[in-house]
Amino acid sequence: MISICEERAADVVARENLLDEAYGAVRFAKASERLREGRLPAKGLSLVALERGQIVGTIRLWDVTAGPGRPALLLGPLAVHPGHRNRGIGSALVCGALTRARLGGYQAVLLVGDAAYYDRFGFTAERTGGLWMPGRFERDRLLALELRQDALAGAHGLIGAAGEMQPRPDLNTLIAGRSSTPRALVRRAA
Repeated sequence: MISICEERAADVVARENLLDEAYGAVRFAKASERLREGRLPAKGLSLVALERGQIVGTIRLWDVTAGPGRPALLLGPLAVHPGHRNRGIGSALVCGALTRARLGGYQAVLLVGDAAYYDRFGFTAERTGGLWMPGRFERDRLLALELRQDALAGAHGLIGAAGEMQPRPDLNTLIAGRSSTPRALVRRAA
């Protein structure tokens, strides 16, 4: 049985390993990563799918701006372990994250992804034509879901990073080998 729950600090290494397996190192070169770098996900909007205590899926939402002064969320990455795909885990993660975003009062969610997959949740490119990402991206894959009607009406400009910054590890502690920072975070910071 799969359970969807909020990600814990103890899940970081398993989540990073899952993302490495799903996307490889290319995930760090994506335009969406420029919006996530050095930041923490939106509070309460990092979920994992667990089966028998093992992480088999992950999703995170990040605070961004959909052009100047227009708060939104950025969905991603979404990943499901290859051995657990086609069982509805990805859909359950997306639905759980969107429900939490609605309950949290967020107004819109953006993502760069496959329209054929995300249209079932209401994502469309209808309101993203005036927005662009920091770096190269495929225009037809920039999608949005309005959680509040007309939240993105007239949205125009660069999608920008927002939200809380990730605490930087103490380099002296890392060098001395006494870090409590998970290796995945150290590797990502490099």
